[in-house]
Amino acid sequence: MKVPDINSFSKFILSTMKNKIKKVNAAILIIGDEILSGRTQDTNVAFVSKWLNNHCGISVEEVRIIPDIKNKIIKTVLELCKKNNYVFTTGGIGPTHDDITAESVSKAFNVKYEFHKEAFDILEKYYGKKKFNDGRKKMAMMPRGSSLIYNPSSAAPGFMIKNVFCLPGVPSILMSMIENSKKYLIKGSKTSSQTISCITVESNIAKDLKKVQKKFKKDLAIGSYPFFRLGKVGVSIVIRSKNIKKLKICLSLIKKILKQKKIKTFNLDRKAN
Repeated sequence: MKVPDINSFSKFILSTMKNKIKKVNAAILIIGDEILSGRTQDTNVAFVSKWLNNHCGISVEEVRIIPDIKNKIIKTVLELCKKNNYVFTTGGIGPTHDDITAESVSKAFNVKYEFHKEAFDILEKYYGKKKFNDGRKKMAMMPRGSSLIYNPSSAAPGFMIKNVFCLPGVPSILMSMIENSKKYLIKGSKTSSQTISCITVESNIAKDLKKVQKKFKKDLAIGSYPFFRLGKVGVSIVIRSKNIKKLKICLSLIKKILKQKKIKTFNLDRKAN
């Protein structure tokens, strides 16, 4: 599989900036047998997705979970980095034999897997020469040309190469590090959302929501989510868009439809109205 051309990638990013509404997307790649086996429950996807949207205006459009298998990592990284502006991987950059993300990304981009001098110096200083064993030294090995994502929690840095950001799988460490990736990111327009909760069943409004979604096409997304709250069966309608103007128009239209159908709206802790 051909390695993505970083120059064409940069041109694509710059072209998105010409628009008033900048659409920048990302994929998240969770790497780890422990996630697939159910032994460890992932919490990184929710955190990274929210952080990217709220702080950078970047929308996560795809999430994958794959095992610690080198060829699988190589193939998936190449596929995702061609389809998305950015790819964030979590897991597999630690000191053990099954931490193979850095080596796999090196092979994906056909660059040397080697010690990163600054990362090596950071870790040697953190652990001290006597305790800086081979396992810890491994955490300083990265694809040639990588930029560091600094780690204020436990020193071992993540790294960025081309449009791929490699972060640890431990949630608390990832959370402390992700802010340091912001300087490498081109920001997009934040996705905003509005929620209307109403006392009805989904089938009663499904046809109406389909018509509204068709009217706005890809400018926004309308989701329908059933709930049971305070003894009432209802539906939360969630509208998401980067275009605030169209979001407000859509919100008004749906409210009008609900009023015409005499469906009571429900505002979380408030009474139905």
